[in-house]
Amino acid sequence: MLCRCFRSIKSCAATKRILFSTSTNRITLSPSCVKKLTEIGCEHGLLRIVVDSGGCSGFQYKFEVDKNISDEDLVLQQSGVKIVVDPHSMKFLENCEIGYEEELIRSGFKVTRNPQAEGGCSCGSSFSLKLD
Repeated sequence: MLCRCFRSIKSCAATKRILFSTSTNRITLSPSCVKKLTEIGCEHGLLRIVVDSGGCSGFQYKFEVDKNISDEDLVLQQSGVKIVVDPHSMKFLENCEIGYEEELIRSGFKVTRNPQAEGGCSCGSSFSLKLD
């Protein structure tokens, strides 16, 4: 199934940089994240994680499904699922963990651990950078 649906994403060609080993991935996907991405499938695109300025604390995480994968994007694979991160956002996401949380008021993907971040708001979508 994964091979079939990735062939349909024309921009996810072999020229993309793909990191295959979870031990070398710069982002770790929690079991809940892998499970949800497997359920969703990839017919509509790949999960893109973006760090943008804004939010309560200066930076915010955004999660979106995207079919448009550029040559500069990093495509990371773990346990048979793939995510996409642009090089600028990757600087803020090194060694982080992405999870999927289901709660009464909301369900969604979330950065559950980011060693480069401190502070943030209660929703978990914004953060500030640690200053060394």
